[in-house]
This record gives sequence, C-alpha cells and structure tokens, in this order.
Amino acid sequence: MKKALSGFAAILASAALVLPGALQAREKRGAEVIIALKDGHYAAGELIAVNPESLLILDGKDISVGLAEIRSVRVVRKSKALLGVACGALAGVVASVAYHPNVIEPIDTMAEMGAAILFIGTGSAVGLGAGLIAGKDKEFRLDGASELEIRKAWSYLGRRARVRGRR
Repeated sequence: MKKALSGFAAILASAALVLPGALQAREKRGAEVIIALKDGHYAAGELIAVNPESLLILDGKDISVGLAEIRSVRVVRKSKALLGVACGALAGVVASVAYHPNVIEPIDTMAEMGAAILFIGTGSAVGLGAGLIAGKDKEFRLDGASELEIRKAWSYLGRRARVRGRR
C-alpha cells in the first residue's frame, strides 16, 4: 500500500512539473482594456475594478479613470483563430470519414481524395472565420450613451474585472 502511494505521489509531482502553466492554478487576472479619453489620450492596462463612477486599471501603477472622462472602452480579447482552424479541420476529417466510411481501405480514387481535401479545407476555413469572430475585441462607446447603455457596459466590464462585485 505504501509503495502504491509513493508511486502515486511521484506521478503527481512529475505532472506538476510537466503540465503547462495554463493548467496549473494561478491568480485570476482582469481583462486587458484600452480606454479612450475625451481629451484624446489613452489609458491601457488590466481592469482591476469597476466602481459606479470610475474604472480602476493597472499599468505599472493603479490608474482611476472617471466615467465623465471616458469616450470609449475596448476590451482586448485573445485570438481564437488557431483553435477555430483546428476544430474546423477536425470536423472536416470527421465529414471525410463519413463520406468514405471504410477507413481500412485506402482512398483509391481522385474523387475521394478531392472530397477529403474539400471537407478538411472547408471545415478549416469555417473554423477560422468562427475563431476570428469569437476573438474580436469588444468596444463600448460611452460618450453620449444613454444611462441604460452605460449600465450594460459597466455590468459587462464588472464581470471581467479582477475584483468582481465591487460597487
């Protein structure tokens, strides 16, 4: 029993060293934002907190930007294009196998080969488009916005701040 536990502990220790950082526990971070100010300047950094009348961002130092000073806020998203291409290519492979279900036999005609290339290529292209759309930055124009639009923007930003629920 002790030998099995020590083996399991060795596997866990090895996994902790080998697993990528994305799978390991780490501190929650806020969204990256770019704030366009009414005076023409910009402020960019990690969104720390959303207060009723201001945004708190971190760019080397804490910066508080008042609602009255903000022209627009852009939430920078990570690109999902590569993930979209991979998922689309996988869907193309599945469609290709469905078109030629006897995978034990080699593809023997140019039509079957062309169909496989078409399915994979089309799946990759559709996946690329979906990934680009999913990774598109979100922008809120607050200059001249209604109270409802500002509340919706603040709600969205509040869910993406490092410190949530601070009002």
